[in-house]
Amino acid sequence: MKISARNTLNGKVKSITEGSVNNEVVIELAQGVEITSVVTKESCNKLGLKEGGSAYAIIKASNVMVAVD
Repeated sequence: MKISARNTLNGKVKSITEGSVNNEVVIELAQGVEITSVVTKESCNKLGLKEGGSAYAIIKASNVMVAVD
């Protein structure tokens, strides 16, 4: 796989919560470190995502917001 995004994080699919149109996919990058993404059900099916399977979280954004209390 070749991709221009610099933030490519490898992990395992911890859970998939199905919705009517979209699925919430939680990828565990390391023990206790997770990232969540919302993807269409169609994309989830095409990628063959399954709990326990390997997946990449790829982050490409023109803006990243930072906040503090």
